[in-house]
Amino acid sequence: MVGMPVLPDLPIRSSLPELLRAVDATGTAVLAAPPGTGKTTLAPLALAGLLDDAAPARRVLVAEPRRLAARAAAKRMAAILGERVGERVGYRIRGESRRSAATRVEVVTTGVLLNRLLADPELPGVDVVMLDECHERHLETDTACAFLIETRQVLRPELALVAASATADVRLWTGLLDGAPVVESEPMRHPVEMHWLPPRERITPPDGLRVDPRFLTHVAHVIDRALAADDGDVLCFLPGAGEIRRVAETLDYLDVDIYQLHGSVSSAEQDASMRRNPRRRRVVLSTDIAESSLTVPGVRVVVDAGLARRPIIDHSRGLPGLTTVAASRASCDQRAGRAGREGPGAVWRCWSETEHARRPAQPTPDVDSSDLTSFALQAACWGTPVAELALPAQPAAGALEAAESALTSLGAIDADGAATARGRTLAKVGLHPRLARALVDGAERVGTAKAAEVAAVLGLDRRGRVDDLLTQWRSLRSSRDRPWLSEVRRLTSSAPEIDRRVSDDEAAATVVALAFPERVAKRSGGQWRTVAGTGAVTADGSSLAGSEWLAIADADRSPGRAAAIVRAAVPIDGELACELIGDRVEERVEWDRQRRDVVAREVRALGAIEVSAKPLRRADPALIGAALAEGLRSEGLGLLRWSEESKRLRERMAFCHRRIGEPWADVGDAALVAGTDWLEPWWSRSRRRGDVEAIPVAQALRNLLPWQANLDEDAPEALPVPSGRSARLDYSGETPVLAVKLQEMFGAVDTPTVSGVPVTLHLLSPAGRPLAVTADLRSFWEGPYQQVRKEMRGRYPKHPWPEDPYSVPATAKTKRRLR
Repeated sequence: MVGMPVLPDLPIRSSLPELLRAVDATGTAVLAAPPGTGKTTLAPLALAGLLDDAAPARRVLVAEPRRLAARAAAKRMAAILGERVGERVGYRIRGESRRSAATRVEVVTTGVLLNRLLADPELPGVDVVMLDECHERHLETDTACAFLIETRQVLRPELALVAASATADVRLWTGLLDGAPVVESEPMRHPVEMHWLPPRERITPPDGLRVDPRFLTHVAHVIDRALAADDGDVLCFLPGAGEIRRVAETLDYLDVDIYQLHGSVSSAEQDASMRRNPRRRRVVLSTDIAESSLTVPGVRVVVDAGLARRPIIDHSRGLPGLTTVAASRASCDQRAGRAGREGPGAVWRCWSETEHARRPAQPTPDVDSSDLTSFALQAACWGTPVAELALPAQPAAGALEAAESALTSLGAIDADGAATARGRTLAKVGLHPRLARALVDGAERVGTAKAAEVAAVLGLDRRGRVDDLLTQWRSLRSSRDRPWLSEVRRLTSSAPEIDRRVSDDEAAATVVALAFPERVAKRSGGQWRTVAGTGAVTADGSSLAGSEWLAIADADRSPGRAAAIVRAAVPIDGELACELIGDRVEERVEWDRQRRDVVAREVRALGAIEVSAKPLRRADPALIGAALAEGLRSEGLGLLRWSEESKRLRERMAFCHRRIGEPWADVGDAALVAGTDWLEPWWSRSRRRGDVEAIPVAQALRNLLPWQANLDEDAPEALPVPSGRSARLDYSGETPVLAVKLQEMFGAVDTPTVSGVPVTLHLLSPAGRPLAVTADLRSFWEGPYQQVRKEMRGRYPKHPWPEDPYSVPATAKTKRRLR
């Protein structure tokens, strides 16, 4: 009999009996235990019966969202039992496994758990599944929970399910698990002193993956200050590997051991960061992996940059990736808890207390911001419609439709959304469906070996500081990078064994283009234009800057930016790109805004990319008409040539529409541009701008005249005036204007009207200059006229200026000519 282990004194110990009773009674439980209480290490051992000889023996599967955390948890549990990993406690992550027939607790990543569920939903040989870190709302954890709930309902009601959360808000999980009992653990109660140290200078907010270097310098300064002020090792939270590397370089002058902890570190580096050195202090620079999934021993000081990386995708442009955001208050509280795990500690936050209050309470769930392609394929292989899955939250319809569209283009699902044989093959690879497709199809073109190597570069994100993916691949190959080589071996076994002899350049370009066909791009002006129509630019000094064509693996398009920044790409031959993606030849008849005319071309296109073009002599008349209509909308009515006659006619018709309404047509700019029927038959015969300019606009406007109305009656071109002459009306304003010499209106009492609207009289001097403007002739004669007469009779003595304007006949002549 194996003796019982000596357990560490952690708060979870007092809650373990209650957890076992809950699982025995209901088969479910929600374990709410703050970070550092021992839930990840002691709870699985208790569930497996490894802490009590009298307890029933169970096989427990623990699912962690991160590979590094899965390894660390297994090693910690094995150490508690006094064993090596692979005996009663083992683990399995992508490309790495340490377990045996004696293994009772197996720690896996949620991705491995999902693959196992898809291969056999009954999970034979497993008695309990513990989903760790449910509160983080990783998409794979949400999905695994939904699948496990269905497995319990349909196939294995005896399968126990424990949802473990590091936060006290567990209502979501109890609801999903049909009112599962909640087992809570007390947190570590060591006091923690809080310091708030925002930067003194103005810092540029994070933009996509970019963090202001001045802020990282500030973080390094805070670490230095914390080391001087407090005892113990320091754990600093930073958003990503790049920021960790830069802060580590800044701190190189310190007499401490500096360790980097993120998803890309090797197992040996991870182990080194976990070992305390009683003679030297250490600074561990970590991503949020140490927030709840991983406990770093010896830490008494936490320095928090307050940033986190979250998945983001622009569904309209197909550019998934990561963006940097302010960490939520809940995340910051969990980070702070790491300082008080082993004794009194201190937390140094690199922002103000006022800003902290404005931060979101909880992080955004992955389902609301992530690329859903992998999830949609897993759901299709599972066979239950997404809407019927017991998910913590349903994905947005638009995001799910984009994912299903991508899967359809890959041939992974059929028209009904069911997984095809090809889709099931891609799902088994254990990569994003895009990369799985690139591996399987790429092996046919470039050979399995090189296809697996490039796919491993993309899948493991083993990228360095340069954006040239070919350089990164060769560097990994020459350095014999162990995690990358392990993944290459795994992928090689997942693809058909095919031998091909192609260059590295062609192999890298082929695999990337197959994975991300919509991101293949051709130079256009100062940037590249992708197949999807997105603009892309390279960073300053990039070796890719001279490439005509690029196959882009990663691009970061931050909100508010018109073009994406290329993070990883490889040059590709244009003909190869066309062959892989499939170009097309089409007639394009467009309105060219620079030439201000129709341009007809035969274009060879690759999505939104114009590969080549030549003039098209005989274009489809319908396309020409559409291009001219676009020109009319773009140029407006200025595309037509308006004679004075046509302008006056339009103004008269506009007056009738305003004054009378139906049946008079609207001849405003918007109405005339909206349709071209009124320009027939000349419009349909037009082939270029010159033809449109030749359209007789006045004649065309008459197409809009109502047959039952009389334009000359409703809006006459001219009105007779008392002098016997006809004076032209001006309809360009809101009301008609009649400009006439003052003497021609003598004897008139009332203001002339047009369709019941009094005209505005512009009374002119004998020289044709304005003397008065009025819409009430009687009032003018009886008032202002006397002042006008007084001023004008001396200036124009040859013309009549009677004291009584009603008493003399109207005339356009002088006094002498009147005799």
